[in-house]
Amino acid sequence: MTWFIWLVLLVVLVALAFAGVTAWGASRWAKATQAITAQLELQRLPAPAARYDPREIEDLPSPVRRYFSTVLTPGQPIVTAATLEHTGSFNMSPTGEQWRPFTSHQRVTVRRPGFLWDARIALVPGVSVRVHDSYADGQGLLHAAVLGLFSVAHLQGGGELARGELMRFFAETAWYPTALLPSQGVRWAAVDDHSANATLTDGALTLTLLFRFDDAGLMASVRAEARGRLVGRETSMAPWEGTWSNHQRVDGMTVPFTGEVAWLLPEGRKTYWRGTVTSLIFEGSS
Repeated sequence: MTWFIWLVLLVVLVALAFAGVTAWGASRWAKATQAITAQLELQRLPAPAARYDPREIEDLPSPVRRYFSTVLTPGQPIVTAATLEHTGSFNMSPTGEQWRPFTSHQRVTVRRPGFLWDARIALVPGVSVRVHDSYADGQGLLHAAVLGLFSVAHLQGGGELARGELMRFFAETAWYPTALLPSQGVRWAAVDDHSANATLTDGALTLTLLFRFDDAGLMASVRAEARGRLVGRETSMAPWEGTWSNHQRVDGMTVPFTGEVAWLLPEGRKTYWRGTVTSLIFEGSS
């Protein structure tokens, strides 16, 4: 029985060591999360308008006017920040299909534009990849680490990384649609009866995305003709698209609760994110 006792002791020691490493990783990750969140809050600016006035959309392209008339309530507060929770699945393979479940917490500030997506993607029972995807103070960040300790990707800075993260912020304004109003600095240009280009500037970055709307006036999709796609250590440009569904009314606004994000590659559509909002809390101008 001696061997059995030693085996039990070994199992206990391994379990204790794993628990310790996991706790250490969680603590370090929480501190990093707090630091990025604090940076977002430091960059916040007051909204130029406190409430939505329908007169500001009178000169916009017809599909954009229809969208705002459908999803907003006259006189409602302008959203200045939002906190979201998601659940869904993420494709871990840039070429194949390796879908893993995730949960995430996201903090968004509208002015100055910024967000932090703090996600936990399950690899196997008890082991997860922690992900920080953010745009703050004009800089982008993508950090993924097993157990929050062992980095598998860590990119930070300006250039195409920052541009790509600002694209994500802009595309996700479907969740906080007052951020798309002209009073918030967005410029609209007509394309056709169901779509329009929107342009946003933050610091040295200016970008334009194509927004499409359905017959009911709801946002159906948003597309960028070129966004940086990381495959291994190489970054290449490719069209990128998010699609929206399951629209629901929250605090006087109609927003999508389900989304899907994909790269539009020569070999076909490559979906890598499917998610559902499980909690959505707005902060508005007083």
